[in-house]
Amino acid sequence: MHFDTLRDKMVDQQIMKRGISDSSVIEALRTVPRHLFVSLEKRWEAYEDHPLSIGYGQTISQPYIVALMTESLKLRFSDCILEIGTGSGYQTAILAQICDEVYTVERVEPLLVETRQRLDNMGYRNIHYCLNNDSICFEDGRREFDAIMVTAAAISPPQALFSNLTQKGRMIVPVGGAEGQILTLFTKEHDRILERRICSCLFVPLIGTFRWN
Repeated sequence: MHFDTLRDKMVDQQIMKRGISDSSVIEALRTVPRHLFVSLEKRWEAYEDHPLSIGYGQTISQPYIVALMTESLKLRFSDCILEIGTGSGYQTAILAQICDEVYTVERVEPLLVETRQRLDNMGYRNIHYCLNNDSICFEDGRREFDAIMVTAAAISPPQALFSNLTQKGRMIVPVGGAEGQILTLFTKEHDRILERRICSCLFVPLIGTFRWN
């Protein structure tokens, strides 16, 4: 079966049937070739309903979770988004299809080098990269974002990142310990932080300032 067919089947059966309805999210998932973001031996698994290892102790998330996190942020084309945890770049590419600018942070240097080359070769020119473990370090000094997506689990809400949100900015992050987390959406309203719990989930741990003990 051709990868394009598998991708359409993934969107139809795993994404739309589970209630994802944002047209920009659905279009991005139909467009981005997920099989290019995993190793050659895993390519025929790329469109299946589970996460996959990408090496370095990291994973590419289940397609539905990618869609759910993206839709929950209610992204607009004009948005500038920060992603914590670049990984193999699949989620990064989805965000770059939807938003004007994507800033992404990764702590594993070989992974970031591979991913940046992959995304450059695919023609993405609206992505800014940062190699760092504890802070945001972009050359243009960008410090505030319309949305933040954290793609690894924090033991508690990462309070320091709230200062990087614009007013009405949104942040989505898995919060909890090794046994499981709650995917949580935070919204900044007049310097108040509103919280909405979305669903249970299981992510690899966030390393650095917000790492698990």
